[in-house]
Amino acid sequence: MSSSIDDLTFFGVVAESETLTAAARQLGCSLPVVSRRLTALERRLGARLVHRGTRRLTLTSEGQTYASRLESILDQVRALEDEVADGDAGLSGSIVVQATLGLGRVHIAPLVGEFAASHPRVHLQLVTSALPLRPHRNAFDVAVHVGTPPDSSMRIRRLSENRRVPCASPSYLEERGIPRVLGDLADHSCIVLHENEGDFDLWRFGDAVHPQYIRVGGALSGTDGEVVTNWALEGRGIIMRSEWQVRPYLRRGELVRVLPDMPTPPADIYALTNSTVHVPRRFVALIDHLVTRLPARLAEQ
Repeated sequence: MSSSIDDLTFFGVVAESETLTAAARQLGCSLPVVSRRLTALERRLGARLVHRGTRRLTLTSEGQTYASRLESILDQVRALEDEVADGDAGLSGSIVVQATLGLGRVHIAPLVGEFAASHPRVHLQLVTSALPLRPHRNAFDVAVHVGTPPDSSMRIRRLSENRRVPCASPSYLEERGIPRVLGDLADHSCIVLHENEGDFDLWRFGDAVHPQYIRVGGALSGTDGEVVTNWALEGRGIIMRSEWQVRPYLRRGELVRVLPDMPTPPADIYALTNSTVHVPRRFVALIDHLVTRLPARLAEQ
């Protein structure tokens, strides 16, 4: 039985990896070891699970069936272990946390550090990335995401309110003029942030009932929110950034809100976990910590 559970865990990693090399990296072993173990699993089951000879890892129909059922089985095992574990012994196990670069560095990293100090038997890994969140890759246990979650099948919990706001430096507005209506943005240098997926240069205003959109453009765009914000501080254009990120600059007058009477849609901050029957206690405890501490940190900026 133990061997079968180990095989389920092993193949779960393989099924969620783009290549066997990537699976080997995540499992912490060599490619030949992964290949031999996969062959042994297929021999035990009497079925081919993975198509060989393709650049990207693809599953056979039998592999897809095996992968689709294994997570629910493993989830039941985790739930059972969590239920019988000694609650007085404290939390233990590992948590992989994923967050965007800016929010991850400034706020999530300190909060993860606080949690680790309170729960020394929990091993935490924080992965910060500018790449779009890819829930189907299962590369995380808890993800901190800004804006509407990309996958409705995931469990979500709101950590803090937030919205994106357009702003620019006083020097830019003095030189180029202050936009009075939404259409004025078309005549301005707007600095576009390539973040997540979608139309990066389509800025959204209004609310769910009365949405408004405008296509913006300018000489500068980037994938790093800090770089984009620094360009705005240097007077190079208008940006649309999360309120949590620009609030200190707005308070000090280094940036000025553009079109202040025009509402912008919410871009709240969420914690995401895979939609499984059971969420481990350590995941719940970390999310509880973020819910309690993150809004206060953002307000103190």
